[in-house]
Amino acid sequence: MHRHHDDEDHEHDRGLSYDLPVLARRRMIRLMAGASLVPLVGCSADGETSASSSSSASASSGGSSSSAECATIPNETAGPYPGDGSNGVNVLKESGVVRSDITKSFGDSAGGTAEGVPLTVTLTVVDAASGCGTPKEGAAVYLWHCDREGNYSLYSEGVTDENYLRGVQETDDKGQVTFKSIFPACYTGRWPHIHFEVYGSLDDATAATSITNTSQLALPKDVCDTVYATDGYSQSVRNLGQLSLETDNIFSDGHDQQLATLEGSVEKGYTATLTVPV
Repeated sequence: MHRHHDDEDHEHDRGLSYDLPVLARRRMIRLMAGASLVPLVGCSADGETSASSSSSASASSGGSSSSAECATIPNETAGPYPGDGSNGVNVLKESGVVRSDITKSFGDSAGGTAEGVPLTVTLTVVDAASGCGTPKEGAAVYLWHCDREGNYSLYSEGVTDENYLRGVQETDDKGQVTFKSIFPACYTGRWPHIHFEVYGSLDDATAATSITNTSQLALPKDVCDTVYATDGYSQSVRNLGQLSLETDNIFSDGHDQQLATLEGSVEKGYTATLTVPV
């Protein structure tokens, strides 16, 4: 039924081959940092996680770091389903893509709604050169991820006419963007994640040009286990059981800066927060 997972494995293999030079550079940077005794650190978390999620090594939204050093968010592959014009369809140039609620399709698409446990995602974009202390107001973030079945709108069989779970937001004076979404599935071969691209401005984002950073947000295992025990996510239970952050082909070389803080519950929905130094 979900044939795209086989295609996904193939495409992710291709994506990894593209990403290997990036991973190699990141490992080299770490080695050089160790040799010079200068640690590469991300922004520290300012908030406490709730009982529903004890897993986090990332900053909560709106916080700043007192560290004099602040590493930029690791660059990752956008994968085979970006929808930004780099692999076929370009949703960024469509009217309606600038929105905070990404649960529904917009425009001339089929008008479907992605079902699942509610998830609000707040990213705080900050200036890495300032030690994570200065928000990047007026930047833009394009965010996308798979649905509860592991399908990507615009690409996967059965949802090629949909464009849900994709949207763009401009950062406010706190450097923040917030998206109302649903908890994504865990599909074969990949740890549960959310893709995002950072642009210098909203004009750049809607013109699909001048990407400054491309990365992925990782979801903590304890919350994934809780969510995937609910109706509609049964396939994700099996897939997650075959994976770990340490063996995932994207997060295995380090995920401290990409592991989101999650708070909430299945009944009320979850909020994921992550600081994104650029």
